Amino acid sequence: MINDPSLNNRPTKIERALISVFDKTDVIQLAQQLINNGVEILSTGGTAKTLRSAGVEVVDVSDYTHFPEIMDGRVKTINPLIEGGILGLRDQHEEDANMNNIKWIDLVVCNLYPFSETISKKDCDLAMALENVDIGGPTMIRSAAKNMGWVTVAVDPADYSLLMNKLKDDGTISFETRRELSSKAFGHTAQYDTIIHNYLKEKDLSSDLSLTFKKHSEMRYGENPHQSAASYIMPGNQEPNILNAVIHQGKKLSYNNIMDADGALACVREFEETACVVVKHANPCGVAVGNDLLDVYERAFNADSLSAFGGIIALNRECTENVARAIVDVFVEIVLAPSFEPAALEVFKGKKNLRVLELGKFEKRKTKLEVRNVDGGLIVQDTDTKILTEDDLSIVTKKQPSDSDIETALFTWKVLRHAKSNGILIAKNGTTVGLGAGQVSRVDAVHMALRKGGEKVSGGVLASDAFFPFRDSIDTIKDSGISMIMQPGGSIRDQEVIEACDEYGFSMVFTGTRCFKH
Repeated sequence: MINDPSLNNRPTKIERALISVFDKTDVIQLAQQLINNGVEILSTGGTAKTLRSAGVEVVDVSDYTHFPEIMDGRVKTINPLIEGGILGLRDQHEEDANMNNIKWIDLVVCNLYPFSETISKKDCDLAMALENVDIGGPTMIRSAAKNMGWVTVAVDPADYSLLMNKLKDDGTISFETRRELSSKAFGHTAQYDTIIHNYLKEKDLSSDLSLTFKKHSEMRYGENPHQSAASYIMPGNQEPNILNAVIHQGKKLSYNNIMDADGALACVREFEETACVVVKHANPCGVAVGNDLLDVYERAFNADSLSAFGGIIALNRECTENVARAIVDVFVEIVLAPSFEPAALEVFKGKKNLRVLELGKFEKRKTKLEVRNVDGGLIVQDTDTKILTEDDLSIVTKKQPSDSDIETALFTWKVLRHAKSNGILIAKNGTTVGLGAGQVSRVDAVHMALRKGGEKVSGGVLASDAFFPFRDSIDTIKDSGISMIMQPGGSIRDQEVIEACDEYGFSMVFTGTRCFKH
């Protein structure tokens, strides 16, 4: 290690380049420009074959080092003639280089085996995953990035045009460009190692947490116009989601659009039967299930048509032409579905600002962790994927609930877990009729749900995302016509609440499980 290091910040000329890439996008054009500038090109395996087939003269690394590729290609570029040529400081290591016949390598163009794609394959086991861990590539990339004073590194085909323009100009690369590309290179290898690290560790909530994402798009602004925003994707995640959806039409998705659409998708994924979810400001304002998609959509929208105005429509079945015609009669921001009939897409064209998102076939959410920023760090929890069944319900009142009430109660659970706490939901006949969400007191949430539902709440099931701390909520419900109440239980005043239900003739069940959402 050098005790008093210095850094060359002058432009550097490229005389020798090493190109070894998995993603061969535009690599031929770059190589041809290098040849035009009189640059010697070293290369390996498939990259060398690709360049030669395009008429680009290259020197095989094995010929350059006088050492063959060995161990099924596992050892190609890890050699002092390569690493020394990349890492050496031109103003300090000239003597060492000459003594060991090391020639300087001024440009490294390299990207890595797609590990994230490999592990996303269904037949990928640990042996296959490890076989696709790139070793030589990261070594070259990090060496070149470290020696940014003398060496240029390119890991992204999107940067080739920048290099070609510099080569056409005066053939030199500025320090500012080398530094920018060095930063990108270290980010590339850090992301690569993080994906491997997360794949190999056996516990999700382990002693360390490494997250890596890739920029997906810039947004016009964030939650509010004065906030900047961008979206980032998880490399290798092929699960249908809002960021990888096909957008058939409409304006670019905003920060709030993505938040609401993601919430709608999370909710509609809960259901195996035909379902429609309407979301506004991240809360499900209308949800319905049934057999006929048009009927399901109409019931979901009309559950709270006032709140549904300007909302998000999520379907878990192919959107048909007749459903599309019903949707364009109202104002909504987004429609998302697994697929769309061609005729439905034609109908939507009449509303050019409506975003139409096709996600492909989706199932229940598979994302394992939920991450939130807090000052100074992150808080992380595993995703709430609990499935509530009839066996989980404990009847605690004198009155027994009917089979249809039990069915409705299980429906409310799937919806309520996606509403902001404190949350109260009233539903009947496979349709939500009143939601009180995001209230700081439970009795206020009850008042809101009753007001939203109006006369429709009679005969319905009322569900609470947490226990009732007092009997006041039951007193509020007494004249509503509610048939059944569902709550987790667990309050020190549970018995008072049960007695209130018996007094008013309600049936009530305990789930034993809270479903807060913050």
